[in-house]
Amino acid sequence: MSHEKILVLDFGGQYNQLIARRVRDHHVYAEIKSFETPIEEIRAANYKGIIFTGGPNSVYDMSSPHYQKEILELGVPVLGICYGCQLISWMLGGKVESCEKSEYGKIEITLSGESRLFKDVPEKSVVWMSHTDYISIPPEGFTVTSSSADCPCASMENAERGIYAVQFHPEVTHSEYGKVILKNFLYEVCGCKGDWVMDNFIENTVEKLREQIGDKKVVLGLSGGVDSSVAAGLISRAVGSQLTCVFVDQGLMRKDEGDFVEETFTRLFDMKFVRVNCQKQFIEKLKGITDPEKKRNTIGTEFYKVFWDKIREEADGGFFAQGTIYPDRIESGKGDAATIKTHHNQVKMPEDITFDGVIEPLGDLFKDEVRRVGEKLGIPKELVWRQPFPGPGLGVRIIGEITEEKIKVLQEADAVFRDEIRKSGIEDQLSQFFAVLPDVQTVGVMGDHRTYDHLIAIRAITTDDFMTADWARIPYDVLARVSNRITNEVEHVNRVVYDITSKPPGTVEWE
Repeated sequence: MSHEKILVLDFGGQYNQLIARRVRDHHVYAEIKSFETPIEEIRAANYKGIIFTGGPNSVYDMSSPHYQKEILELGVPVLGICYGCQLISWMLGGKVESCEKSEYGKIEITLSGESRLFKDVPEKSVVWMSHTDYISIPPEGFTVTSSSADCPCASMENAERGIYAVQFHPEVTHSEYGKVILKNFLYEVCGCKGDWVMDNFIENTVEKLREQIGDKKVVLGLSGGVDSSVAAGLISRAVGSQLTCVFVDQGLMRKDEGDFVEETFTRLFDMKFVRVNCQKQFIEKLKGITDPEKKRNTIGTEFYKVFWDKIREEADGGFFAQGTIYPDRIESGKGDAATIKTHHNQVKMPEDITFDGVIEPLGDLFKDEVRRVGEKLGIPKELVWRQPFPGPGLGVRIIGEITEEKIKVLQEADAVFRDEIRKSGIEDQLSQFFAVLPDVQTVGVMGDHRTYDHLIAIRAITTDDFMTADWARIPYDVLARVSNRITNEVEHVNRVVYDITSKPPGTVEWE
């Protein structure tokens, strides 16, 4: 069954995934494509609506991403956001200039006149602005539908042509009525019905997998993370023991985690489970490497070397499966946003190994959709809600060179932090929390002696979608217990600091 689709046309905005995510929250399937996508492809896909994303450029700079004007003549409703709003103006002969005073952050807008886009939105509301250009003269045939103190055109529309544009970002939670505005675009303007539901996804996927795999074997690289676990669950439900899961324990997991993964999967699923322990080998390869991207690449390359060596023993034809999810495909440049970071589950297969094909059962889903599928498959809560854990593991939480001693210090500190959060009863309020070893040594006092030992940073965030995040307001008494226990129980640590940076400007991980 094909579902109705919305196109999110990406012009380089940092929130492109968030827009697609928000559309799906309203039970409408959204996919992201680059501004370089040919118009024929867009025309052929029968989208119910098109959303232009924001982007960091100026439309009047000809090296910026643009699109041909014909897209506004397809008869498909369009919503332009931020840069996308200015682009519509520019394409249709309006005037875009640089602001005397750029707007950034929460700004109050005032609506003028009736608009389907603003149904159920009060006359005054707070939105999130982030722009240095503005529309000084809207295109002919367009009505300005809202303004702010510094922005004469905070939104505009040509309702007859189904073209709408907002200078602010309705997709971020800081825009009070952002959800309502997007819902209005989907239901009031595009006439969507909302047919994107998870139960259908499982049934359809299991059926497709059975058909595709037949009686062949499938090999899956299992990291123990949510994505690969849910992919394993889906494939196991489809073909049972035709599935072999290879779990490479490179020694960069959290304390006792490898054992937990092995125990869970051998108990839960009908499959063949193969664990490879190779801590020493990884430490050897990482000697002397301090550059974050080089560390990631080394861990990724070595992981795949170990993994493929094992596969050569296990596999013979059949299919290769991976837990790739939608944001991985986009962030690794298979979609279109600039590469934010390389993903360990997007690596090329060695030429001497041949499979009949690659299976990515979660390739269209966002993380929270993957979790919903996991819960429906009966995967235990501690695995489905296991926090995001980077592919390179603790490798990106140890700044500088990775050594056995540092891994041990970090594992112990992290275990204490997690234990205290669990005991304090606030775990459910946090999206992610972990310890970092920043390769900084500071002076301390133990007894009568001065010490010169490691500093541990702890990080905890709250977020809806991991695209924006806020630092968590952990109660002081909990922080005090964490700090006391880490400095008392973990050898070689004499100082604990708490990271109070939001995303943006920071990222969730340190490297």
